[in-house]
Amino acid sequence: MIATTTTLNYQPILEALQATSQKYGVDITPLLENISDLEESAIHEKAFYYALHNISMAEPNWTFVAAKLLLLELYDKAAKVRGYDVKRKYGDFYKLIQTLTEEGIYSTELLQSYSKDEMMEFGRIIQPERDELFTYVGLFLLTDRYLAKDYEGNTYELPQERFMIISMFLMKNEVKEKRRELVKEAYWALSNLYMTVATPTLANAGKSHGQLSSCFIDTVEDSLDGIYLNNWDVARLSKGGGGIGIYYGKVRALGSDIKKYKGNSSGVVPWIRLLNDTAVSVDQLGQRQGAIAIYLDVFHKDIMNGFLDLKTNNGDERRKAHDIFTGVTIPDLFMKKLQELDEAGRSIGEWHTFCPHQIKQVMKWKDENGTALGLEDFYDEVDQAFFTEKYIEAVNHPLLPRKTYRAMDIMARIMVSQLETGTPYIFYRDEVNRQNPNKHLLGKGRTAIFCSNLCTEITQNMSATTVVKEYEDEEGNIVIIRKPGHFVVCNLSSIHLPNAVQANVLERLIRIQMRMLDNVIDLNTISVGQAGKTNQTFRAVGLGTFGWHHLLAVKHIFWESNEAVQYADELYEDIAYYTIRTSMELAKEKEPYQMFAGSEWHTGLYFDRKEYTSNRWKELRSDIAQYGVRNGWMMAIAPNSSTAKIGGSTDGIDPIYAVEYAEEKKNFKFKVTAPDLDHHTYNYYRRARHAIDQVWSIRQNAARQRHIDQSISLNLYVRHDIKARELLQLHLEAWKQRLKTTYYVRSTSQTEIAECEACHS
Repeated sequence: MIATTTTLNYQPILEALQATSQKYGVDITPLLENISDLEESAIHEKAFYYALHNISMAEPNWTFVAAKLLLLELYDKAAKVRGYDVKRKYGDFYKLIQTLTEEGIYSTELLQSYSKDEMMEFGRIIQPERDELFTYVGLFLLTDRYLAKDYEGNTYELPQERFMIISMFLMKNEVKEKRRELVKEAYWALSNLYMTVATPTLANAGKSHGQLSSCFIDTVEDSLDGIYLNNWDVARLSKGGGGIGIYYGKVRALGSDIKKYKGNSSGVVPWIRLLNDTAVSVDQLGQRQGAIAIYLDVFHKDIMNGFLDLKTNNGDERRKAHDIFTGVTIPDLFMKKLQELDEAGRSIGEWHTFCPHQIKQVMKWKDENGTALGLEDFYDEVDQAFFTEKYIEAVNHPLLPRKTYRAMDIMARIMVSQLETGTPYIFYRDEVNRQNPNKHLLGKGRTAIFCSNLCTEITQNMSATTVVKEYEDEEGNIVIIRKPGHFVVCNLSSIHLPNAVQANVLERLIRIQMRMLDNVIDLNTISVGQAGKTNQTFRAVGLGTFGWHHLLAVKHIFWESNEAVQYADELYEDIAYYTIRTSMELAKEKEPYQMFAGSEWHTGLYFDRKEYTSNRWKELRSDIAQYGVRNGWMMAIAPNSSTAKIGGSTDGIDPIYAVEYAEEKKNFKFKVTAPDLDHHTYNYYRRARHAIDQVWSIRQNAARQRHIDQSISLNLYVRHDIKARELLQLHLEAWKQRLKTTYYVRSTSQTEIAECEACHS
């Protein structure tokens, strides 16, 4: 992708090239020779082409030359459409807000919330020179996808204005005495690229349409109403740009009875195919098809009856769902069964799968309210194996139907699918529920979290929404009453680790970042009522990070080292401390989340489990007991692919793809190099993704996971010819290291995997 504007003046281009070359040490002499004999109208395009094609491992800073040329084009477009002199770079900020509000692009709330004097002051605070922090790819993505345009596609908004609009919108309901300073602080954090907001927030904050959260998780009830109403909810959320995770473990299996008629159930696969059609049909704001992940328990009878083959290319196409993503929830007991060997070293562990409906019919387990329970409703605690006891009880019941396999045969099918399609994701259900700070709402041993989201970093309490009754009101309307379940919402934001750590601003940054996240909860407009209600009940947020490999490189720490593991432990403990402390301060200022009383935040069990015993943690624990915390969950590390590129860093916690490679999406292909690449950092980037021993990635993540109250999007990168035993050992290592989830298994033979842009924020 190269620029096509041909009306820029000659002199500003040369001045920009000269200034950028001096700043970044790029030799532009050959470029000047190539353009000196061109017409003025062609100079910009030629310089653009030259800069983009000279980005390389030898001269990575050409990306900043290309970014500067893109900025000139962007400034020129905005000046022309808004009617000001391009020499100013940025036009009248107040007039921009007026214009785009009148056009219906911006929400009317900005003009209603702030005075003209305030908006003019914010305009004066804008720092155009911070545009030069962007790499070319980062600036291109921001411009292409997130800056406000009119309905004809004309560029109005410039990068620093987008950051200021986000800051104003997220702080608009703060008390007026503090609001100006909070807006300035949020702008400081965003404009210096110390952090990024989630892509839905980046795209929609301050605008008249779109919601702000990244993704959602629902639990499907085992009924026709539950299945179809879930599909309706999914369609509405997908339309608004959200990625969806869905737990299907309560839906009856193939061959189960319906209203006592034997063998009539078609199982989960046809319903998943229906969701696949929804994902394709209901696109996200006209930009991309919906993104849906379906999770099923490894003890569900349909796990080997089509679920693990949904995305593969072999078998009956009538039982395929190529456009959804799959996840498997796995208890500790299954992992133990994989390690049961005979004298010859062969795996002999048996695994039984059941229909959840038949479990309830035969076993008749009940909760204190008389509600029927299934195997999925129990997990193993540290001191009592609740799930294992129920599983053994089910296995020993002579009248309960089941299908029995070698545990290793199921795992082999999982791994074959992973090597072909990247999925299923893995969700270690016992560890997730053991570490849940809000398990008090159901009691010990009772599952509150059944699955994760589309990117495996969110772990929050879940329950199905149920239809209570349907009736006709006085006006003749048919009214359906639904009892809302816990419909999980992901509110994400991420720290740019290299920028924030090197500037020594983590403490200051997290204080404003958590406030921004908390405000998203109150400002968001979610089309599904029970999701909005859950959002308010738990006020869950997911503060995350990106740029881990970038940070290791500038710190001169090798990926495959104990030093990297130790640094992950130390850094993420600091991040956790600042995050939890800020949530306490917000609770003191406002109020705690509704379900705080009795939680592990309240009792202090959370801190015992994490072994936080230093003086700062003891003091914080005491403050939380007194004031509470504002947010029921606080930290989650998303993949951060899109926003990491905007920030000019490396994705999430991933190693880089290569020192130099082509970044390609549907509308662009650019050459990119590792960030801050020079003769000092090269050695720390040299071992790229598929060459790295993944055990080191798992160990780093285990150190990091100790401090993260939710989960982390961890990809495993393997060669296409990896042996089954080696891949199995990686999964066993992840489980033994007490990871909560793993994301894609990416092999060298896979083509690019379609992913959810919202969740990669």
